[in-house]
Amino acid sequence: MYYAYVLKSKNFEYFYKGHCSDLIKRLEQHNSGMTVSIRPYIPFEVVYFEEFESLNEAIKREKYFKSSRGRKFLKQKLMP
Repeated sequence: MYYAYVLKSKNFEYFYKGHCSDLIKRLEQHNSGMTVSIRPYIPFEVVYFEEFESLNEAIKREKYFKSSRGRKFLKQKLMP
């Protein structure tokens, strides 16, 4: 399985969108500081994810999350 996911910083109003094959391991990597660009926003929690059969589907969905329509979709899902 592959995942498209959204992380939210526990201390800031910062969201990170990505894709991976192991969601728990990827969250641990983010929270350990392996991704330099988001290090100031640690710690993160998973606030939304979707499962996919193929890597290409997960990448396509991540790109959607980063689009203006995708951001609007996530805002409706995450902030009722």
